[in-house]
Amino acid sequence: MAATALSDFPMAAATRLDFSMAQSAATIRGGAHLAPPKTFSPISQRRLPFAAPKTLKFSTSSSKPLKSCPRPPISASASASAAPKTTTFHGPCYVVGDNIDTDQIIPAEHLTLVPSKPEEYRKLGSFAMIGLPSAAYPVPFVEPGTDSTVYKVIIAGHNFGCGSSREHAPVALGAAGTVAVVAESYARIFFRNSVATGEVYPVESESRICDECTTGDIVTVDLEKCLLQNHSTGKEYRLKPIGDAGPVIEAGGIFAYARKTGMIASSPV
Repeated sequence: MAATALSDFPMAAATRLDFSMAQSAATIRGGAHLAPPKTFSPISQRRLPFAAPKTLKFSTSSSKPLKSCPRPPISASASASAAPKTTTFHGPCYVVGDNIDTDQIIPAEHLTLVPSKPEEYRKLGSFAMIGLPSAAYPVPFVEPGTDSTVYKVIIAGHNFGCGSSREHAPVALGAAGTVAVVAESYARIFFRNSVATGEVYPVESESRICDECTTGDIVTVDLEKCLLQNHSTGKEYRLKPIGDAGPVIEAGGIFAYARKTGMIASSPV
């Protein structure tokens, strides 16, 4: 059904509608019914309480030029930093399957920890991936009694980081010492939180790597070459480009990137 414009209604019908609404309101308040007007004159014939000009003229030019909204300047160094630098990560990998949710990455009872406090940030790292079922993952991601992991890279399947939205999920992984997650796909909110916080690189694989790697394999992730090398098996896998998210994560998150590029003022020293 096409939308009906207000101008499509006859003036008499509109006036009758206004009167009907006023009459209903008066009835609700206990007032007397109002007598409907006998005739409805078009608005052009009604006497206005002010003298309306016969014609209205609008000037398309102005003696003063309009000011455009200022845009933050981008420095030459910021333009140079827009190109992703060579970023390579090397170390043991931790392998998980599909649909690893944020409750498994960092359970809800630990969300009271404040990442901006160094001591609590370290505690978040000690609880990273603690929600994984031990039957399926007998090797702990973080050894008990420590606050960091030996696994620099997590290799995952489909829909990594699904579930409730919480910034603590990528923060906990970064606090534990993980620098990159290589997954078949991500929950959108986890991907965005990873970029916004700058804690881990969420890299997508072009194939299902998690079925061909084992926890403890030594791998190298090269973001510039879009390549993952498994030195334990001798296999290589293509990765999807990290794109514009790379410089943001490299800068330390979205606010750090905005300060670095001059989008917002730098914090006073």
